[in-house]
Amino acid sequence: MSLYTSMNTAVSGMNAQSRALGHISDNIANSQTVGFKRTDTNFVSYITESNLDVHRPGTVLARPDFTNQVQGTLEQVENPLSLAISGQGFFPVSLPSSTNIDGTKNFDLRSFYTRAGDFNRDRAGYLVNGSGYVAQGWPVTNGIVDTSQLVPIRVLEDVFSPVPTGDLAFSGNLPAGGTTAQSTSIQVIDSLGRARSLNLTFTPSAAPNDNTWTLSIDAPQAVPPALGSINMLFSPDGASVHPDGTLEEFGTPTGTFTGSAGGAGVPATVTFEADFGQGLQTMVLNLGSFGTTAGLTQFSSNGSAGLGINSFEQDGIPLGAFSSVTTQSNGDVRVNYDNGQARVVARIPVAVFRDADKLEHVDGQAFVRTAESGEARIVQAGEDGAGAFSARAVERSNVDIASEFSKLILAQRAYSANTRIVSTVDELLQETLNMRR
Repeated sequence: MSLYTSMNTAVSGMNAQSRALGHISDNIANSQTVGFKRTDTNFVSYITESNLDVHRPGTVLARPDFTNQVQGTLEQVENPLSLAISGQGFFPVSLPSSTNIDGTKNFDLRSFYTRAGDFNRDRAGYLVNGSGYVAQGWPVTNGIVDTSQLVPIRVLEDVFSPVPTGDLAFSGNLPAGGTTAQSTSIQVIDSLGRARSLNLTFTPSAAPNDNTWTLSIDAPQAVPPALGSINMLFSPDGASVHPDGTLEEFGTPTGTFTGSAGGAGVPATVTFEADFGQGLQTMVLNLGSFGTTAGLTQFSSNGSAGLGINSFEQDGIPLGAFSSVTTQSNGDVRVNYDNGQARVVARIPVAVFRDADKLEHVDGQAFVRTAESGEARIVQAGEDGAGAFSARAVERSNVDIASEFSKLILAQRAYSANTRIVSTVDELLQETLNMRR
């Protein structure tokens, strides 16, 4: 009887609108949830019978219509570890299942993905988002990214090992015709990361206008303090082919000194050794190039001090303590130290799917793959169809409150209309029963 089918259709309409209300309720409740993707409603009609002569009412179902690929608004935040994806893709993450005594975590064997990039370090050093998922990344060792494996990212508060000084570069000018020794002090780093002083003394030849200086270096904290000396001859020397005032060649060295051979454009370097208590430390002092004005020169000086120092550099690095952790726009997780150095320990990639809307939703704004979504492709951010990272940013929910309230009004009216159908059919059935009286 068509009255019963009409009632069944109205009841299915009530059920469908109830589901739609559930979707709307979930969307509104998560309108401020980082990385949340709203669920729209797709109504599907099922027909009992329909042809040119008759059409019988069927039912309606409300199916979820996921918007996993719809971009949410990016918002800048102060958290230096936060990341947001602009475009397609997800963060690969792991779900901790238990914690060991030493602070390490055991993880669920399944692979999870999320758009919630509000990462922070937990007490054990893991990068976790607000829902407790740990970011996965490619490990980086000595600047080399290992893309063959994904591991949970853990940043320990270790130290930056010191690097002893090996190369020094000195640039300056000695006064032409000078008769007074010139000296300066520079700092180098020993093998234990301690700063050590080197005293450089430039002594002119006793003969006037000889254009010869003697470089001697002593280290007060070394054994022995005197490291050696070497003569330096500047142009012109009567047979010089180099421009006047430039370094011509090195003379006879003493102590641990060794000078490089002269030649136009050849680096003018002096190699020497110092023992600061941990064995001999070899250092190379670069004074520019022979025959050029880059490095050490001998020109007329207007200053009262005589020796003009342009620059000094050395490659030693002192011991560094852990300072902070930041994420970069290419996904690098960089550890910063208080000695001004930084080290990249991991790189966060992006997971891309063939059809991301077919991913299965799980707790905490996370997803797992399905047969319909396809396997995850783990790629570098900004490459092969993956979205780009925005550092110090998070992606807000893609829920539009105004739109949800509009859908709420329509769902409420549609539900009420279906209840009227049920009431009307009930009255008609009552009238049918009353026919026997």
